[in-house]
Amino acid sequence: MTNPKLALIPSGYKSGKVYSILPVNGSGDFTFDRASKGTRVRKDGLIEEVSNDTPRLDWLNSNCPSLLLEPTKVNYALNSGDASQWATVGGSQLVTKTQNYAISPDGTLTAARIQANAIGSNYSLIQLSTSSFVGNYAGSVYLKSNTGNIENVIVYGRNTPVNSYSIGNEWQRVEIQGSGISGQNLYLFLGSFPNNGSDESVDILVWGGQLEQNYTTSYIKTEGGIVTRLKDECLNGGDSDLFDITEGTFFVDVTPYINTSSNHYISLNDGSSSDRFVFIFQSNGTQVRLFGASGTVDIISHYQNITFNQRNRLAVTFKEDEFKFYVNGSLVHTDTSGNMPTGLNQLDFSEYNGNSNFEGKVYDTRVYDRVLTEAEIIKLTT
Repeated sequence: MTNPKLALIPSGYKSGKVYSILPVNGSGDFTFDRASKGTRVRKDGLIEEVSNDTPRLDWLNSNCPSLLLEPTKVNYALNSGDASQWATVGGSQLVTKTQNYAISPDGTLTAARIQANAIGSNYSLIQLSTSSFVGNYAGSVYLKSNTGNIENVIVYGRNTPVNSYSIGNEWQRVEIQGSGISGQNLYLFLGSFPNNGSDESVDILVWGGQLEQNYTTSYIKTEGGIVTRLKDECLNGGDSDLFDITEGTFFVDVTPYINTSSNHYISLNDGSSSDRFVFIFQSNGTQVRLFGASGTVDIISHYQNITFNQRNRLAVTFKEDEFKFYVNGSLVHTDTSGNMPTGLNQLDFSEYNGNSNFEGKVYDTRVYDRVLTEAEIIKLTT
């Protein structure tokens, strides 16, 4: 397949920069910004904290890294990494907490051992202490068996089901979603609750409690107070010489997160809202919209159902009077009239100016200076 004009397959970076693999002269490189620390999962599976403005190549559940682009999020949990400080729920039969008992998912000796014993309708639970929170939330915690056997553990929160989870000998992140009201500050409970399906005796390792708005993102470390991780911004890939094209193909391979409060974008544009092609991931959490404009005239607009929180491969091919939209191996829409956008000079993981930043994982992004053949585009997006 002919080399693309620009290809970002996450591999190289430095502070403030994400390198494209093509072109090799650096004219396709992206600027990167995040004004706080963040975490990623390394290739060896350990969670690593990285400094301000350092891009995060994340290996979670994948044999190749993705570029992690996340919104500003707050961890409202007060002591995320030390479950021995989490309070015992009143009325519990028997809970024993041992501090710094085992190696945690970040490679440090900070995982707590929690032994909980209860019989019948009784319970033995610990609770993640948090700052007061109102609205839809996601709670998460890392759990691992301490016995070598499967441990059936209760985990639940405010306005969530009371579920039992089978915890084995590898660290597992358990996630729950619920809602809270003013004045509440306890949102995640775990341990033994036999009437709801757990074992009577539970012996587990616990680490990494998190409470955040709406949905779960990468781990945010806290010690005694809430911590904010600021948003990732990856912008300004390419230049006017690189994108001096009269026809082409724009392709992305991404996992979009669901943001129920706003849309988020990936855009090939002219530095404004005038000439551009944009993949718009809708706040309804079910659709992506391909939008294209040439000056003040819309040349393509199509909404397509996709599944968020999993990988999707999207592409638009474009030339004068022919624009085609492909999603996960299928041609889903064609427009046969319209002028080509002109002045394209940058690729942004945002609308065009740092607003409505893309939220999710990026595996591959390419711009070609030709319309790929039907066979090529089907292969690329499948």
